[in-house]
Amino acid sequence: MKDLIVLTGPTAVGKTELSLKLAQKIDAEIISADSMQIYQQMDIGTAKASETERKLVKHYLIDFLSPEADYSVSQFQDDCDLIINEIKARNKMPLLVGGTHLYLRALLEGFMLPDIEPDYQLRDGLEKMAEDQGTERVHQILAERDPKTAAKLHPNDLRRVIRAIEIYEQTGKTKSFYKEKQEQRPPRYSAYKFALIRSRENLYQRINQRVELMMTDGLLEEVKSLLKNYENLSDTALQALGYKELISHLNGEISLDKAVYEIKKRSRHFAKRQLTWLRKEENLIVFNIEREEREDILKTMLKLIKGEKDYEQEYQKRNKIDF
Repeated sequence: MKDLIVLTGPTAVGKTELSLKLAQKIDAEIISADSMQIYQQMDIGTAKASETERKLVKHYLIDFLSPEADYSVSQFQDDCDLIINEIKARNKMPLLVGGTHLYLRALLEGFMLPDIEPDYQLRDGLEKMAEDQGTERVHQILAERDPKTAAKLHPNDLRRVIRAIEIYEQTGKTKSFYKEKQEQRPPRYSAYKFALIRSRENLYQRINQRVELMMTDGLLEEVKSLLKNYENLSDTALQALGYKELISHLNGEISLDKAVYEIKKRSRHFAKRQLTWLRKEENLIVFNIEREEREDILKTMLKLIKGEKDYEQEYQKRNKIDF
């Protein structure tokens, strides 16, 4: 029996429904691995499990932090360690559910990046440089200091480019140095690792429909309430899909139609990045939720967890699934 279970997959794939069924079957409790569901009063746009769903199965790391606060990967790792111990002390199984793969990787494999304070002066200067000279110029600075990390980051991924420069400037060592150290460490936990996927066409259609439903359910009003109740949303909270675009609309920068269009587009791009990560993940058993019935997926998961099916054989069979 492994230490815990992971259920991941891109946004809007259908993780919540299956996670609840799985948790009830094996007496598990759910830990959210979603970097935005941590925030209070950000419910619609982050697609949190409903109050009814949370009564069915106990959830952790949802709805516990002010949107004015930042939250780091190392904080997630520390919080998760405590919760996993609490769950296992009650002879229950921890079930991690979510698509923030940096969180999952940090928990399972360890996180070696230094816990440094943000250098807002450096960030402001680099952001101003990006505005004046283009993101390529900032990316060039990273390439001069940390070519390995620069090769993995697109110049338009400005937040991560700046963070990598910040790490170098404060520690004298590159982000790639810390990542290589991390890869040399043994895993922190053993896990049954499951992922749900759909065809890209179907997934993008579901994302577009979800955004429309969120707008109908009051996402714009939720954003208005956030701006009214909180003076300064954190940099982390401002990255949440949907909120950034609707704030731009409320500031008069773009129309509502344009904001909704941008939410859909950024959500699709995010899903594409999640799929890219999944392709690189080892020992991940993938289920195509379009091609298999949910009950059959659930039965296979249960057999693997109970040892009635060989995990390695199932992985070898399924790691060739094209997505």
